[in-house]
Amino acid sequence: MSKKEPESKGDAPIKVLSENRKARFNYHIIDTYEAGIVLTGYEIKSIRNGGANIAEAYIRVQEGEVFLIGAHFKPYAFTKQIEVDPVRPRKLLLNKSEIIKLQGKVSQKGNTIVPLELYLKGGRAKLKIALAKGKNAPDKRHAIKDREVKREMAKVLKNNR
Repeated sequence: MSKKEPESKGDAPIKVLSENRKARFNYHIIDTYEAGIVLTGYEIKSIRNGGANIAEAYIRVQEGEVFLIGAHFKPYAFTKQIEVDPVRPRKLLLNKSEIIKLQGKVSQKGNTIVPLELYLKGGRAKLKIALAKGKNAPDKRHAIKDREVKREMAKVLKNNR
């Protein structure tokens, strides 16, 4: 019986654990990046159990490093560590060229960096982040209108079959 070849990192299965759905509604997504996260042992166990929330999180570039701020990782129930801060800032791992690029874009008015998805890829926690520009209220109304039109069209097509 032959051994099964391990999957390479390029085609590793992706398991989405947490998603920031409001980000796509509140922002125009300009560019996306994949970043690794520096975590402790109990945090990765908590993430694998589904104890992560990135809905209220944001990303800040400080002194040439990128940090995830405001993400809540529920403390792992079986940890022996007494002092656990579930919302501590976590360092993100990006290439230096990507950090410089993001820092330059964020310095322009209206641009920000938001987390989109937290997922496991090849056993490692990854964060999909986006360079984004805030939407105005009329833009949001337009997005709602477009969504309703698509829903109506799908409904009509479904009924005509």
